[in-house]
Parts: sequence; structure tokens; C-alpha cells
Amino acid sequence: MPDLLLELFSEEIPARMQAQAADALKKLVTDALVERGLLYEGAKAFVTPRRLALAVHGLPGRQADQREEKKGPRVGAPEQAVAGFLKAAGLASLDQATIQSDPKKGDFYVAVVEKPGRATTEVVAEIVPDIIRKFPWPKSMRWGSGTLRWVRPLHSIVATFGAEGDEPEVVHFSVDGIEASNVTRGHRFMAAEPFTVKRLDDWMAKLEAAKVVADRDRRKEIILNDAKDLALAAGLELVEDEGLLDEVCGLVEWPVVLMGSFEARFLDIPDEVIRATIRANQKCFVLKDPKTGRLANRFILISNLVASDGGKAIVAGNERVIRARLSDAKFFWDTDRLNGLASRMPKFQSITFHEKLGSQAERIERIVRLAKELAPKVGAPVALAEEAALVAKADLLTEVVGEFPELQGLMGRYYAQGENLPPEVAAACEEHYKPQGPNDRVPIAPVSVAVALADKIDTLVGFWAIDEKPTGSKDPYALRRAALGVIRIVLENGIRLKLAGRAVERHCLALLIQLKGAEFTKLGNEVFSSKVQELLSAEERSSLALRMVDADKSSTEQMLLGQMDKIVSDLLAFFADRLKVYLRDRGARHDLVDAVFALEGQDDLLLVVRRVEALAAFLATEDGKNLLAGYRRAVNILRIEEKKDGRAFAGPTVAALLKEPAEEHLAAAIDDVKARVSKAVAAEDFEAAMTALSDLRQPVDAFFDAVTVNDVDPALRENRLKLLDEIRAATRGIADFDRIEG
Repeated sequence: MPDLLLELFSEEIPARMQAQAADALKKLVTDALVERGLLYEGAKAFVTPRRLALAVHGLPGRQADQREEKKGPRVGAPEQAVAGFLKAAGLASLDQATIQSDPKKGDFYVAVVEKPGRATTEVVAEIVPDIIRKFPWPKSMRWGSGTLRWVRPLHSIVATFGAEGDEPEVVHFSVDGIEASNVTRGHRFMAAEPFTVKRLDDWMAKLEAAKVVADRDRRKEIILNDAKDLALAAGLELVEDEGLLDEVCGLVEWPVVLMGSFEARFLDIPDEVIRATIRANQKCFVLKDPKTGRLANRFILISNLVASDGGKAIVAGNERVIRARLSDAKFFWDTDRLNGLASRMPKFQSITFHEKLGSQAERIERIVRLAKELAPKVGAPVALAEEAALVAKADLLTEVVGEFPELQGLMGRYYAQGENLPPEVAAACEEHYKPQGPNDRVPIAPVSVAVALADKIDTLVGFWAIDEKPTGSKDPYALRRAALGVIRIVLENGIRLKLAGRAVERHCLALLIQLKGAEFTKLGNEVFSSKVQELLSAEERSSLALRMVDADKSSTEQMLLGQMDKIVSDLLAFFADRLKVYLRDRGARHDLVDAVFALEGQDDLLLVVRRVEALAAFLATEDGKNLLAGYRRAVNILRIEEKKDGRAFAGPTVAALLKEPAEEHLAAAIDDVKARVSKAVAAEDFEAAMTALSDLRQPVDAFFDAVTVNDVDPALRENRLKLLDEIRAATRGIADFDRIEG
């Protein structure tokens, strides 16, 4: 079967757009072909800096003929209806239609429309120009006097169609004056003359001869393998960088790997700064000395041509630029070390964190206060947590981080080490940002954990306080990532932390008072109620100076405390959603997380996960499955009867009205199980709680086998309905079974 070859040859396509453009071309063309009945066997897209191409294999030579019956009006219908039918069906008269009979509707006209299939070349000539004109480039341009918008000026189009062994046909069409042909060009400098191509294999072979490697994956493979070989020959190791490899692959059509060097004096700069400098400015790879584990004063560059001098001039040019950039980096590094981290802190007072949340200095003050409170809970010395929280953000004001923002945190660690700050403080400067993604590690050092939690919780509380929550797919402040970071830190370190506990409430209330400060008249400490005094220390009350609109402290406090409760409650629900995502990725059931979180006071993530795990294990047993079935039967009966009576039936039951042995046995079992579950949960022994719950299975089954719930005696009926509610109450010690699916 014939194949289609399409190539769009232009000026250089930005590397960041190439992969997406290749995928888009493949999807747009193949979808359009299939929509028109042209099914294919396979398709592959290609992209280089100067060309976007697609090969579609196994296309039919033409569309299949189509035969369609169009039902018309009944025989004897008004002339207007008949005329409309003839026009729609493309008939000249009713003589070209047939008459069919329907037992119910009578005789009516039918037009048989036969539409011969078109040649595939005609279809391609129709769809490709439209795709080119509407191609979804992130950015595009016009040039000359034309109207076409393309990422860069489009020079030529190749479009051929034909079977293996035959001379392919050129698919004739034009776009903005550019005629499709079978002529393309190779490398800009090494093979600039035009040449003709036939189909995919011929196109790839001739491009290769013209110094163009069309396959993107093969270019990447050449770059990586040649770079490793060159490094090995020098006794060094390539520092692999997938992102940089993708980028440089999109900058060259004929990759040539070369090695350059820089002065050894620059090795005094941290490796990460050297790598960032060389990567950002020259798109070069760095090399590591396996003997020292540090970077060597060599780098790998990728040229786009084979130079007559073996690449000496190209290497020299890159060395000259890298030398200048490393000189700048060394100046930044040396300058930053002259001033201590603490000396930079006053500058944060003039830097806004968020227009509604105040300055960076105010945010750092909040983080320090929260880190001090969290420190004992995570086993960190309070003094070290305070010191680390105070300087953790200081490297944001350094020259190196200003030049390379991706090095924030890491540079803080280097500067802290240079100032001989405690190792725990230096580590926290880097690690408090972690984890920054699902594959990033979490901090494990107690001081780092305290500062990381304080940083993320302050972010979440702050944006909840100003009602800037994530909506749909939009999350401009990365709040979902912050919440997932808190979850991972807590769970992977086995930390017992109440997310709705005093520490978070205190932090939330202090922030609300800060936000409301401009609206209130300053009053003394005596205005604080016992609740506020419990949450805020005397020092905090004095420094924050609660401000009120009027002397009615109770209404103002009620407003503040109400806002605090709502923020903390909403945040807890948000954490529940994030925890579901986290556990689901690890194979857990989201409905069990819902069932556990539905109980009041479930803000200890570690206990929630342990309870979910125990519940999942229980429900996987026969006892668990049968008890869940019995629970649902009980709840369904309750709902029906409560709806019928318009009231709820809540236990406890009346012992004197327990007439049947099965209901007496069930009532006794419920009392026993509730006590055992309560004791086990209090001891955080969830396996024991599930074992106790399993003892309900047999009494529940026996009850439904032997007892009629809706007895004719109203008193017995009500008592038995209350007994069903007691089943629900017994399970509530573990989770809300109403939320369990399946």
C-alpha cells in the first residue's frame, strides 16, 4: 500500500517547541485522514531544527465508494417539501428517486446517493494546507507580504505519495505561494544544494548524505554516546543531564561532540554554580573527575558541523565565553561570602511576599515562631530551629541566587557552612524547600523538618486566610505541592502532628490578627478572652496588639475565632484530598481515607494512615466483607424507616424490650465491641480494634436471620431500629462505614 511523506522546511524551530510540534503534526494529519475514511498502518513524525516531517505508512490509494439512502417526503406531499428533498439529495426530478412502502406511514420517496471515493492525493491536498495555516505553534510570525503564520519563515514543502517500487506522485497544493514538491535541502553549511526525494527511506538516506540526522532519538543517542566516549578517553565521567540533552538535540542537525576546558582556579566555585553557569550560557555538559568526585575543569560542547580545523575555533569561542561567565560567577560567589546571612535580613522588610500577606520579613517572623513551636514535636532543639528559620531564606538576596534562582537553598547551605553555622542550620537552609515534587526526597534531620513544615504550613494558612485557594487546574502558588510536602514529611518521618492542633490554630490566629491590624483600634492585653490568651502567649499578645473596631471585644473575638476555625477546617479537608491522592498512588483506596477523615478530630495524618491500612486489611477478610454487608442492610432499613416516620432512631436500646435471643445477643455484643474498640483506639492499636469489630459479624447475621425489625408492636419496632443504629455507632469508633464503596 502507498505511503505519504510530508516535510515542512523552515528557518530554525526553537528547541523547546520541536517535540510538541512533531506530536501535533502527527495527530492533526492522521486524525484528518481517518475522519475521511483513510485508515493507515503506521505513522512517525520527525523534527530537526529546520524541518518538521511526517511519514504515514499503508494508506489506501483512494477512499471507498459510499452509498447512502436519503428518506424523503411521502408520496403526494406538497411541492415545497418535494423540491427541498430533490435539492438536498442532488436529484433533478422524482424520476431519479424510488418509492418505498411503510405499513404505518404509507409510500414515501427514497433517494439513493452514490458518492465515489476520491483519490488519496486529492484528500491530502485538501487537508494539509488547512493544517499548516492553523498549526498550533505557541508563538508564530508572519514575514514578507504573505499572510501565513509559522514559527519561523517557511521555505518549502515536500509532499509525495506512492507505493514501494513505484515512482511516487507529488501531491500538488500550495500554501501562501509555496508549492508542494519533492525537493528539499540538507545541512545549511555542509550540503546546501537542493535535491529530490521519493519516500521515507530515500528521504532519510539522502538527508544523512546531506549531513542531517532526521531522527531525533538517534541524534540524542549520538550526542550521549560520543560525549561519554570523549569523557572516558580523558579519564573523566560525563555528568548526564536529560533536559540539556533534549535541548541541544534540538539545536543541531549533524551533532559533533567536542571538548573544551577552563582554568582550574574556577574550581573554587561550588560545582552546582559551575554547572549552572556552563549549562545556562553555553548549553554545554560538565565533566566529573572520578578520583575526587568533584567537577573537572573540562566541558563537552555540541557543534552543528564538522569544522575544517577539527573544531579548534569553535572550542576556543566557547572557552572564551565560559571563562567570562565563570569570572562573573566567581565574583558573585566571593562577594556573597563577604557579608553574613544574618546581615541581609533587614532588606526583607522592603520586599513584599504578597500584597495581602505582608513583607518577606513578616513571613520569616511567622516561620520562626511556628518552627520554634513545632521543634519539640519533631525532636529538634528549639534554639537551632529558631536560628535555621531565621536565615533559611537569606540566600534569596545573594548574587548567585539572583543569577541562578534554581540554586536557592543549596547556596544557603554553602554560605552557612562558610560562616561556621551549626551543621543542622546549614542543612535546613537547603532542605526546608523539600520535597519539591513527587520524586524529590524529604528532609529527615529534625531541624530541617521543623523549618520545612513551618514554611509550608505558613504558606497554606496564609493563602487560605486571604481566600486564594487552588481552583480546578489552577494553582499559581503551588499550594497542592505544599500540602503534599507536609504529608510526605509527616508520614515518611513517622511524625505525630495534629494539623488542627494548637500550633496551627495559634499560627492561624496570629496571622488573622496581623491581617486585620489596619482595621482595628489598638487596645491593651486585657481585651483578650481566655480562648485567645490560651492560643497566644503574653509576648505574642503584646507584640501583635489586638486591634478592634470598637470596645465590643466578644463580637470581634468571635469573628476572629470563627475565621480561624473555618480556615483550619477547610485546610484539613484539603489535606484529606491530597492524602487521598498520595495514598491512591501507592495503591490505597480513597474511600477509606474519606471514611476515616469523616470522624471528628482526625487531624493526625500518621494515625489516619495507620487506621486506613488496618481498615483495608479488615475489609479484605470474610468477616470484614460480611460485616460491611450487614452494616449496609441495617443502614438501608434505618434510612427507609426514618424517612417514612420523619424522625431519626438513635440508640441506646431499652433492655426490657429485647424479646428475641438474637437481639439480646446482638445488643450485648455491641456493648462489648464498643468498649473494646474504644480502648483499642485510645491505645492506637487499630488491629485490635478491627479484631473487636469482627466479633459483630456473627451476631449481626443471626439478628437478620431470626428477627423481624418492623414488628407490629410499635415499641418493639422502635427498639429494634435503635439497635440497628447501635450497629452504626459501634463501627463509628473506627470509621464512617457510609463512605466505604464496593
